[in-house]
Parts: sequence; C-alpha cells; structure tokens
Amino acid sequence: MISAITGRHVQLDPLSELTERVVEHLERIYPDENTHALAKRFVSAMDYGGKIHSALAHTNLWTERDAVVICYGNSCTAPNEAPLATLARVLHERTEGLFSMVHLLPFFPYSSDDGFSVINYRQVNESLGGWEDITRFSKQYRLMGDLVMNHCSARSQWFLQYADNQPPGAGYFIEMDDTMDVSQVVRPRSSPLAKPVRTPAGEKFVWCTFSHDQVDLNYANPETLLEMVGIIAFYLDQGISIFRLDAVAYIWKVIGTSCVNLPETHEIIRLLRTLVARRAPEAILITETNLPNRENLSYFGNANEAHWIYNFTLPPLVLHALTFGRATYLNQWMMSMPPAQDGTAYLNFVTSHDGIGLRPAEGILPEAELEALVTTMKTRGGLISSRELDGRLVPYELNISLYSACADESGCRSLQRKKFLLAHAIMFGLEGVPAVYFPSLFSTENATHRVEATAHNRAINRPAWTEEGVNAHLEAESEAAQFLDDLKSLMAIRRRQPAFHPNATQFTLHLGDPVFAFWRQSRNREQSIFCLHNLSGSPIDVPQNSLNLIDGERWIDLLSGESIDGYSKSLVLAPYQSCWITNWNPPPSKHKMTGLSALDWWVIGVYLTGLIGFGWWLSRSQESAEDYFLGGEGSWTLVHRTIDTGNSMLNQQYFRRPGLCSFCSGGRLDLVAVRACSSFGHDCAHHTGVSSVVPSRRILYL
Repeated sequence: MISAITGRHVQLDPLSELTERVVEHLERIYPDENTHALAKRFVSAMDYGGKIHSALAHTNLWTERDAVVICYGNSCTAPNEAPLATLARVLHERTEGLFSMVHLLPFFPYSSDDGFSVINYRQVNESLGGWEDITRFSKQYRLMGDLVMNHCSARSQWFLQYADNQPPGAGYFIEMDDTMDVSQVVRPRSSPLAKPVRTPAGEKFVWCTFSHDQVDLNYANPETLLEMVGIIAFYLDQGISIFRLDAVAYIWKVIGTSCVNLPETHEIIRLLRTLVARRAPEAILITETNLPNRENLSYFGNANEAHWIYNFTLPPLVLHALTFGRATYLNQWMMSMPPAQDGTAYLNFVTSHDGIGLRPAEGILPEAELEALVTTMKTRGGLISSRELDGRLVPYELNISLYSACADESGCRSLQRKKFLLAHAIMFGLEGVPAVYFPSLFSTENATHRVEATAHNRAINRPAWTEEGVNAHLEAESEAAQFLDDLKSLMAIRRRQPAFHPNATQFTLHLGDPVFAFWRQSRNREQSIFCLHNLSGSPIDVPQNSLNLIDGERWIDLLSGESIDGYSKSLVLAPYQSCWITNWNPPPSKHKMTGLSALDWWVIGVYLTGLIGFGWWLSRSQESAEDYFLGGEGSWTLVHRTIDTGNSMLNQQYFRRPGLCSFCSGGRLDLVAVRACSSFGHDCAHHTGVSSVVPSRRILYL
C-alpha cells in the first residue's frame, strides 16, 4: 500500500498496514488532529491481542439457512428466573432451531424508551440477567447487539460528569447557543431540540435529537468515538458478533445543514468496518437508518460500510399492498432496488419494536395513499407518531401490531391469519436475510394496556409475554397455534432452497395488480423459484404461460407439495395464498460408492478392461503424430465436431432456463418466454409473451 507518511509503495506488517488505513479514515474525520498518534490509540482500543486478521472483502457471511428473531431481554418471563434464561428456553422450545441469529434489543440499564436511553454500556440490566446469560446466547446463536451511538441517557455517568464539568463526560456532549442556525436540521421528533442543563458555569443547552432524556453524543471530539470503539471491543469479548448501529445517520452535526447522512458519518462507519474486520472477520455491521429509500441505500457504500442495511421501505409497502389488495407501488419500488453486492445484504422485516415507519415510503406512496393507509390503521386500533416538518406535524410512524393491522374487513379471524402469514411469506422469499419480531410468533394483537401504562405510542407493539401466557395462548387460540405451525413450516422450507440465498438473483414479475410475484434463481443457476402472492380476498387465475415454466422439467409448489402441470392454462390462487413454484429437487446429501453391488463392480471392471484394450488396439493403427491428434480425420472435420459439441453444451447449460433480454423501451429488463437466447450477446432467437418488467436491476443474458 501507499504509506500515509512517506507517500511510497511499501510492504507493511499487518499492524502497520492497519494503522495506515486508520490514519486515512481519521484524516477525513479529524483533519485538524494528529491522526498518526490518534490512529495508534484507536488500534489499541480495539484490543487485537497481537493477532490482526485479513478482512473478508466481498464475502457473504450468511446463507439461505440464516434468519433473525428480534427480542427484548424480557420478551418472555417466568417466576423466579432471569428473563434472558426464560427467553432462551422459549425460543428453543417454540422455534426448534429455525433461527440462526438473535437480536437482543438493548439489555443495559436504561432510563426510558425501553432500553434506547442507555445509562451504562458495559453492564447488563440486572433485572434481565448478567453477562453470563448474554454469553450463553452467543454460543447458541449468532448474537446481534445494539450500539446506541447517537445518544445516551441523561442519567448516565457521562452526562452527570458533563453537568459537573468533570472528565471524560465534560467533552462528550454538544452544547448549543442562540447563534446556531438549526432551521435545516432534520429530526424524527417534534420535541424541542435544546435541553437546558444547570452546570457550575451556569445554565447551558445540549442537543437532543430524540428526547430530553436521550442526549446526543459529540463525535467531533475523537475521545467520544474512542470510547465507542472500546465498547465494541468489549462486546466482541462477550460474544456479540453483529452490531446494530442505532440511529447512526444523526451522529455528526454541522450547523447550517440537515445534520443527517453527513460525509463524516459515512467515514466513521468505514472506520468501524476497518477496525472490526481485522479483529473479527465474520462480524457484521448493520446500520439502523429509518430514512427515505435512497438515503438508506447509501449506507452500503461501495461494500465498505454496512454489511447489512434494514430494508425499511418493505414494511409500509407490504402493509399497503395487503390493506388495499394492490401490488402497484410494491412492484414499482422492487424494480428500482439495486441488488446487494457480495459482502452486503438487505435485512428484511415486516414489523419491529419501532412500529412501521412512513418516511421510507416517501416518494413511493403518493400522499393520498399514505393518508388512506393511516386512516385505515386508525380504524384497527393503530396510533400515529408525528414529526415536525415546515411548521406542521406529519405522520412519521404507524404504531400498531402487524397482526392487528392485518384485520379483515369481514372480521374473519381465519382471513386475518392468512394475511398475516402472507406478509411473512413475502419477506421470506425476497432477496436478503429475514427477521421476525418475537411477538409475531404468537399473533400478538395491539397492547393498548401498555400504551396506557407508559404514555408512549410505541408500547402498543412492545408486549410482555409470560411463559405461562404463551402456553395458554397457543393452547386456547387455535388460530395462533396454526399460524406458528405455518410460520415454522415456511421457514423450514425456505432454509433448504439455494434460490433463497440472500444474494441470489431476483427479478420482479408483472401478473396483475392483485398478485405480487418475483422470480429467484440460485447462484449456481440450478434452481428457479417463482414466488406468487395473492394480495386480494378473491381467487385469482394466473396464466401459466406468463411464468414460462420450461417443458420437460418437474415443477412443484414447495408450500402445498402439489405438482404443477406445465401444460395447464392457468393456476388458481386462493385468497391470500402464496405459492413457491420450483424446478429443483435437492440431491442426496452424500455420494458414496459403498452401496454398489458385486455385479456393479464386475460390470465396471469389464468396461474398463475393454476400454483399455480398445485403446491399445487403436494405437497400433496410428502411424503419425497427426493421426494421434486428429483421430485419423481432417482438420476441418475436427473443428466442425468441436463447434457442434460446444453448441450442445451451451444448449444444456443456458437454453433450458427462462430467458432475459433488454430490448424494451425505457431501459427495462423483461422476463420472456424464450427457448433459445445467446448467452454472450444481445439477440434472441425468438420470444413470446412478455410477462415481467424489471428496470435498474442486473443485466443477465441467458
């Protein structure tokens, strides 16, 4: 690499190379600091223990077998037992190992917002358990923990030090005064930005993006970032390997700007990626950036920032599609989404502890559609959280249980369960890693009693189950028990399909407004899955020629187990039904020769003996080197046969797959009924019946 000190190409030892890379990051974040001295402190804070690993660039650290469950430490409790221990047991008993990753929402001592106002980052809330419980989780699952970067509790030791003008907290917070122009600041809340604080030097004001109990940290001070790096190293020691960077978009402030998504923010994430990758190559960074879609996508960087980003636009669009029975806006958004590069992936979810954000749908759902969705959710018991924009309050988030949001107009609980399951089926099929919210496992309805107890809208979707309550609910509520069984079946099927790898190919299909459909193909191109979802309460006929099911291959619906006849004219989808139609049969897991009989071995022996004898006889008739290389035939005959063989191989490998051609106007890629397309060019031999439209994805010629 090029030395930041000498400017020359040099071969550096791992420690020196890492330090040089850290210097490059720090020069963009803190240009006025002594970045070389500072870099050594950052490397020391990460505590490499003398072993620095190589970073795994563009390497996928996940497969189709991975799925996340999102939990609070006290999501499920039992008498006389630490809630973390109860949660571990319930997950084991009720999900049967279907989740490979657990996201434990903040489990630290806190003062508000159910954990997101952290008092001490290095302690476990004693009401939940201890670090031994966290370590136990990390041995059973890949464990995701929150790094609440933007702010800490007003009751934290750091803030108490600030109020008393004592180090290190005295420099950890952002002071404000009347001269600051904060008119351009973008915030997700409508509370006052400045919090008054009494100090020995008199009253001061500090910056609070979210609430006055959540005071923003000052990353313009490198000591603050150093503190966070040390905390990451500590979490790695405790077994946490996936880091959710909470509210990270807001961490850097520049007066006169929006103070969101600033260049320094992205550089800090790149710095953290560099530091973490050299200590734990299989660790994952995920950015929590609940923002409009384009801004959210920027946190992939060039596969050098977040490994994962939350697919924040998915929940409001899926809810809109299910509510109104139309895939129009869901399709438009899907067609605009870029594929994640290797080494990055989307984290898909349809509901979470934070409700359903509406900002990610800005510019996708028209204002009238947003208003209709908000109005409908209110009739189903939902609440609305707002933010201030241009002097007025606008909806920011829907606070509602997804199960309650899926209520059917008829009041039919069976249809409600089918819609709820359909939302998860859509998520499981899409490109990315799926994440399921713990209360959804039990079809949890609006927890209005918690809103009344806490006076916080988000509490409506943050219920507290007891183990006894879960058992009684699943025994007494047949719909809830049936949903859990169906969900587990979906997950078990999904994790066996190579085409559902988080980075496998995906294209959108257009089969009419009531049907949301897409095509997945495995990375080795052996498996195709057509994912069809009826968003309406009526049966839908889907013409099978629109799917281009290749003749001669066996097609089955993975969900029903039924064979699909490629010669049928249509496929009927029941109300809120999903189909995963595939051509792939998994091969045996092991291939051994030990199962051959004595007769088998005798036949193989005779064949090999004959082959060797024929070769010996043939060699006697060859009189020259030309005979040996051309087999006694002319050069042009051999060329002809070589070309013919190559064409046969191309036919087998490429022509028996759905064809894709980019010949349509508007720069679209269309999935068409193709039987012969060049793998290396733009021309199609013939095509009929365009059935899907996919702009701005990846160009693929088959």
